[in-house]
Amino acid sequence: MRFADFTPFDLVLLAQGLGVSLALFLTTTVAGLLLGLGFAVVHHFRFPFVNPLIVAVTEALKNSPVLVQLFLVFFGIPALMQIRMTPASAAFITLSLNTAAFAFVIIRAGIESIDRDQIDAAEAFGLRRIQILRRVIGPQALAFSIGPIVGILVNQLQVTSLISVIGVFDLTKIGNILNLRTLEPFIVWAVIGSIYYVCAKILAHSGARLERRIRRSYAWGEV
Repeated sequence: MRFADFTPFDLVLLAQGLGVSLALFLTTTVAGLLLGLGFAVVHHFRFPFVNPLIVAVTEALKNSPVLVQLFLVFFGIPALMQIRMTPASAAFITLSLNTAAFAFVIIRAGIESIDRDQIDAAEAFGLRRIQILRRVIGPQALAFSIGPIVGILVNQLQVTSLISVIGVFDLTKIGNILNLRTLEPFIVWAVIGSIYYVCAKILAHSGARLERRIRRSYAWGEV
């Protein structure tokens, strides 16, 4: 016994840490995708002065380190606005906005990939812009976007490991605690890495199946 042996309770700690990581990933994924979709829809309708703001914000989020964003939300904003920010709230805000930035770019590309002739034909049949977006553009943009979005989400799952630095007791934080207690870094981090790997593979596999189903549903090959 070098410092402390592994115990069966460590499995409970790992399960709790994994639960926190997955819960945060799922909630920020839903919030980020909805926000990114909202950004893309607003951008599609070309509201004056709003589009440049959306592009500027998303570019800043995409091209700056997530860790810096996390520190800015957790330390900078509370100091500037004299408010309290919990680690979980800071993690949720940061990851949601980061996911939204990438989702916006992907969904916007999907919308803009639709042939203009289809839109003109829909307008000729008297469909309004919102109907065209929902019935013509939306289904095809979804089929175009689902693959890249799944790829981004796999990366975002791995990014959740950064939240441990502000005190969130996620899987990585639990791994650090076990490492300090057992002094077995190879075993601890191999296990933590394997858990992230399995979760990422499950997500990627599920996303690939969903993409195939969506493409078949909308007869992507005939578009």
